[in-house]
Amino acid sequence: MDHTGESEKGAYPTVHPLKIFDLAKSQGRFLYACAPMVRYSKLAFRQTVHHYNTDLCWTPMILAKEFNRNQFARDSDLTIATDGAQPVTIVQFGANKPLELARASSMVAPFVSGVDLNCGCPQSWACAETLGAALMEQRELVRDMLVETRARLRRDGWAVEREASADSPRGRSVSVKIRVHKDLRRTMDFVATVLGDAASGSCNVDWLTIHPRTRSTPSSTPIDVEALEILADKFGRDVPILVSGDVFTLATLPYTSHLLDPAPTFTSSGSADAAAKKPSIPNLRGLMSARALLANPALFAGHGTCPWEAVDVFLERLARAPLPLKLGVHHLTEMTGPGYGPDKRALLTKKERVRLTACANWIDVLDTLAELRAGKEEAAR
Repeated sequence: MDHTGESEKGAYPTVHPLKIFDLAKSQGRFLYACAPMVRYSKLAFRQTVHHYNTDLCWTPMILAKEFNRNQFARDSDLTIATDGAQPVTIVQFGANKPLELARASSMVAPFVSGVDLNCGCPQSWACAETLGAALMEQRELVRDMLVETRARLRRDGWAVEREASADSPRGRSVSVKIRVHKDLRRTMDFVATVLGDAASGSCNVDWLTIHPRTRSTPSSTPIDVEALEILADKFGRDVPILVSGDVFTLATLPYTSHLLDPAPTFTSSGSADAAAKKPSIPNLRGLMSARALLANPALFAGHGTCPWEAVDVFLERLARAPLPLKLGVHHLTEMTGPGYGPDKRALLTKKERVRLTACANWIDVLDTLAELRAGKEEAAR
């Protein structure tokens, strides 16, 4: 990412994320978001999920300190589209100092729609550096980082006042992604501190993303729906709330809402009874998916499994925004695998996916994909 003379070039055209929240609400649906995924939330993938109705796309977490100091980090960590579709993009930063987050946010502001502070990454290396989920123990520090970032963006001429900024071409959002504590009272104290004086309209964040697992809860354990329900009821009237975690399909969410349209259909009274027991969370505004979207980029377009068409879209985007071979092949093996929804049909068998991983270059990958796909189509006739 070249920052030379960026003030003269002006801002790239974008839409304020709060406008996207409002649009989704007016359409009677959740906002759909692609989670920040280490290595995987690169431009080609963001463009692919955007093609299939994903509204907001997060970058992988970028270390603010390195981003500020290293041109190589800036060039490799943030790629944007200068020609063609540019999804509404949120840059997620890992930071533990107000000045570092403010500086990094200032540099990316001309190119994206908003910045997000990571308070949810549970990886040990991040927590050891007081990044990610470790910040859940530092609520005043998180507040100070967000306040200084908004102040820096305001000094740079960006519109960051919540309601006014949504309609401005220079409007930029500031948000935070969190986990929960075992004692939910601590999470409520954290959120109240971070939001600031929401009642006066001077809230420190434009929205909040909640991953309802603790720092030590494995992803194989279901999310804490009760914690989500309590937090959304408490703070969902002050700011829009996104949920991250266990968004595998719209029909299998562990909660319900008036924004689920169309409503899930059921094939048995047992499944209908189970749905009736799901809590309704009316103040929840959006869904953020990671693993399921990685396996099925067309999830939010209503596809139960990844279609071949989505593979084609990804390869087309990949030609314009290349990825390293192993990373691109990993995307393809995820997309051609069984996915995370109840429908476990896969485009390729495990043995066929292994063939892809053995390819030495992109020509081999494309030839192998074409051969395998032709065989599938022939067998289906």
